[in-house]
Amino acid sequence: MQMKGAIGGFYKLCDWIMKLAFINLLWMVFSILGLVVLGFFPATLAMFVVIRKMLMGDFDIPVFKTFLESFKKDFIKSNLLGLILFILGYFLYVDLHLIRTTGGLLNLIYYPALLICLGFVLTVCYAFPVFVHYDLKVHQVLKSSCFIMLMNPLSTILMVMGGSAVYLLMTTVPGLIPLFSGSTLALVIMWSAFFAFSRIQRVEQAAASRVGEAALNKRNG
Repeated sequence: MQMKGAIGGFYKLCDWIMKLAFINLLWMVFSILGLVVLGFFPATLAMFVVIRKMLMGDFDIPVFKTFLESFKKDFIKSNLLGLILFILGYFLYVDLHLIRTTGGLLNLIYYPALLICLGFVLTVCYAFPVFVHYDLKVHQVLKSSCFIMLMNPLSTILMVMGGSAVYLLMTTVPGLIPLFSGSTLALVIMWSAFFAFSRIQRVEQAAASRVGEAALNKRNG
């Protein structure tokens, strides 16, 4: 029985590796098909959709079909999100660059500005899981991502540590970049975000339970 368990675990690991490589290939191909500018964000969100389903236990989903359907369905919405993120990121980068090069009294706000930029990067990391996990409008995705990032430090720390580990792995073994760079990072980010989503769900359930109890007591009283 122990041997069967080990073989089963090894088979599942190999299956994960193969699917992550295939997802990464789809991500790169569809990004290129969209001329990168229009294809990157729909392909990235489609990748998160597939990985989210796999993490939630739906491991035998048709990867290509699910990826393609998500790519087409969220093409406009994901590019709108990408445009907003790009504009915000560009202005933050320009502001930080001006503060650093101008000097003088502006140096006093360099580190606060750097902290804001870090918060923006972490918000972007949450934006993709929030987009695929909740049915929200684009502006709600950004606000929710920022709120979840701030209120769930454990999930954020896991995301940073996991992302750093993926970066070190890819820079140490560059041959893995075309096979696993995007999909592995998406796996780490989505898995870390699930800790925050689970906490939110528990809080909502507890609140609903208290409301129900209060209504019942009021009715009985």
